[in-house]
Amino acid sequence: MQNIAFKYGKEKIDFNLDSARIKKIIEANYSEQQALELIAKKALAEPIASKRLSKIVNEGETAVIVISDLSRSWQKIDRFLPYIVEELQSGGIKLKDISLLCAGGSHRPHSKAEIEKLIGKELYQKLNFIAHDSTKKEDLRKVGETSYGTPVIINKNILENDRVILTGGIVFHPLAGFAGGRKSLLPGTAAYQSIMKNHSLSLAEKEGAGIKTSVDSNNLADNPVHLDMVEAAKMINVDFIFNVIPDGRGGIAAAVAGDLFAAHQKGCQITADLFGIEIKEKAELVIASCGGFPKDMNLYQISKAIINSVRVVQKDGYLLLMGQGKEGIGHPEVKDILQNYNNNLAREKLLRKSFTIARFVGYLITTKIENINFILISELEQSQLNNTGIKVVKTLDAGLEIVKNEVGELPPAYIMPDAANTLPFE
Repeated sequence: MQNIAFKYGKEKIDFNLDSARIKKIIEANYSEQQALELIAKKALAEPIASKRLSKIVNEGETAVIVISDLSRSWQKIDRFLPYIVEELQSGGIKLKDISLLCAGGSHRPHSKAEIEKLIGKELYQKLNFIAHDSTKKEDLRKVGETSYGTPVIINKNILENDRVILTGGIVFHPLAGFAGGRKSLLPGTAAYQSIMKNHSLSLAEKEGAGIKTSVDSNNLADNPVHLDMVEAAKMINVDFIFNVIPDGRGGIAAAVAGDLFAAHQKGCQITADLFGIEIKEKAELVIASCGGFPKDMNLYQISKAIINSVRVVQKDGYLLLMGQGKEGIGHPEVKDILQNYNNNLAREKLLRKSFTIARFVGYLITTKIENINFILISELEQSQLNNTGIKVVKTLDAGLEIVKNEVGELPPAYIMPDAANTLPFE
């Protein structure tokens, strides 16, 4: 028997599985763990295709640092942010002239307690914190339009400060190929209509064809969602970025800093090397965890683990995914498209008529699982997920029993402890 530990919310769940029933444990190519402080200092001291941040800024200037929201708390913003502030101060910028802009895209606003937790008590007390609101017209300014027809409407604080520094994290992303870099602008600090137009580029031209095949994790080359984001980013003067890459064990494996495009490209390479895992064949059974909080805080976040893990489930096979979902589905529009539309064509038609990210996430979930048996171990209720093809149980044992009853015995399984970040491919 082999003991396996999965993260579930803020808890750890241990279970035993016959070693003969484990086909492969699909997890990151772990690097030697280092202190985040050392990683951050090294990246800032050795920027990619850029001068050091302290050499870019000048005395008397203002600066805005764009940070991610609580759903990206794995980035450990409170621990690397002081070093970026220190760089700005070394270049002559005063604390009173540094603002933090939270790039929440269309996510929910945070409470004061959440903000303090996100950035740390000391910086919370010293710096001006601005929460981006994608629908607050008086705080938004249009700077142009991309060749894809996306209006580039951005938070005014990006345009009104002398210096713009983007921070974030790089993981695989099902629409943009990779997170990080340009995503801090679009969708991070963009207007709602800009975000929706950009993400709607994921749909194929012909109704019924679903999602474009080029819109996928690990693909940048011909991905219209990514290319549109790049066009938008080129309309804005970004001075410097700092992005972290997770290590799959709750820490940070690496960081990149410097030029927006060159540093982000390097970070994407590191991410692919760490979390892109080659497998020889698909399996009849995959047992996975999202990787714990915040990656399983709601179904919206759980979707990332679904998208990754389903890639290695054979047709009519089984996916058992542990995703706590303590905050429920996560968005009323996800709930609407899941519960009130009985098939994926109806969901696609709704998206073409009125595209929103939340609706797309719901549609993405149901399209990815339509050819497999999906069992979600969660605090979500079955009644919340009727019409979706998702079966909800409360324990992993209950999920395994369903597989045994339907198959006869447990087939050899792939195990994915951090499915939200790990991308298997054949």
